[in-house]
Amino acid sequence: MAAGEGKRMKSDIPKVLHRVAGKPMLEYMLEAFRQLEVKKTIVIVGHKAQKVKEAFKGERIKALRQPKLLGSGDALRLTRSVLANFRGDVLVVYGDTPLVSYESLKNLIQSHRATQAACTILTAVTKNPTGFGRIVRGEDNRIATIVEEQEADTYEKAIGEINVGAYCFKAKELFLSLKEIKPDNIKKEYYLTDTIKVLSKKRAKIESVYARDEEEALGVNSRYALSQAGAIINKRNIEKLSSGEVTVVDPATTYLYADLEVGRDTIIYPHTVIEGKVKIGRGCRIGPFAHIRSGTILQDNVHIGNFVEVVRSKVGSGSKIKHHSYIGDTIVGKDVNIGAGTITANYDGKNKNTTFIDEGVFIGVGTILIAPVKIGKRAATGAGSVVIKNRNVPAGATVAGIPAKILKKKRKKR
Repeated sequence: MAAGEGKRMKSDIPKVLHRVAGKPMLEYMLEAFRQLEVKKTIVIVGHKAQKVKEAFKGERIKALRQPKLLGSGDALRLTRSVLANFRGDVLVVYGDTPLVSYESLKNLIQSHRATQAACTILTAVTKNPTGFGRIVRGEDNRIATIVEEQEADTYEKAIGEINVGAYCFKAKELFLSLKEIKPDNIKKEYYLTDTIKVLSKKRAKIESVYARDEEEALGVNSRYALSQAGAIINKRNIEKLSSGEVTVVDPATTYLYADLEVGRDTIIYPHTVIEGKVKIGRGCRIGPFAHIRSGTILQDNVHIGNFVEVVRSKVGSGSKIKHHSYIGDTIVGKDVNIGAGTITANYDGKNKNTTFIDEGVFIGVGTILIAPVKIGKRAATGAGSVVIKNRNVPAGATVAGIPAKILKKKRKKR
């Protein structure tokens, strides 16, 4: 469900494309669906539909456009055109709930199948239910309905069990109940949650399972909620790493995105940001104040130090980049030492170009390497050198100057 405008976001960007910990929030749901091996994934788009489609071009999804934003129930009706003959289970989630975990969705599906319910709802219990739909139960503890916040009376607002926003329906019961819902509410929309009341009146079996954590219920409807969700995902990522073989010295100042692999005994120091798809080997030292960006591979025992940025680069084992450097689109061999203030100038105004630094190279302080360029095995550059593009440095040579030239070896006195 990704059709909403998200007016409170006050943005020209579709709500589900706003990034949470480095990824569009809709991507979290799509990743969960891939893990769950969902047979067919349908995304309902509406507001700025083309932008959402373009963002996930190449994904194995079916996008259906909701012509008028008449609510979640109306949006779900559109899937009938794709699922007309489907007799299985339909998992429904919202694209703005990036905190709903794969584990909770898996439990939801398993419980739904085990109980043979018409619908199973993911719920949570919280001390502060403000803003959420309330789960209203009858005297026999059966779920009777879900009441949205703006429709709730005083009694219903006091209920602590809330709707997380994930459901598993039997397809037949879903589409029959969607036919019966009406826009008789404050927003004059067709609420998906009204299907629960329809099923309850027919005495259909409605079950629920609790989410692993009440935080999963946090939907993103504002910029503040966006930052809250990012902080929670960052905390989860750090806890996952720290519970294994990696040391994160200061979780409060460290930001780690989800697509990260880190090897044993690596230490990540304070004020470090690691974003996108990054792979870090064993025994590395990262930071403080380091920025490692997507597409980077750091092999074992690499040291990345203060105010170093690395992007789309591979750094060989035992190499060190310790201070105030930018390394972009670079292949660095093993046991290389890169001095403070080094820059690989990878962009010529039109294209990104690659720098190759072979093993055992010593790069002097303040060197600028203008790509494309190659530095041969065990070569060295003097402090402040500028190695211009296509002026490759031979193996074992030492260069210095602007532009850098090979230094001649002094003859030994006889």
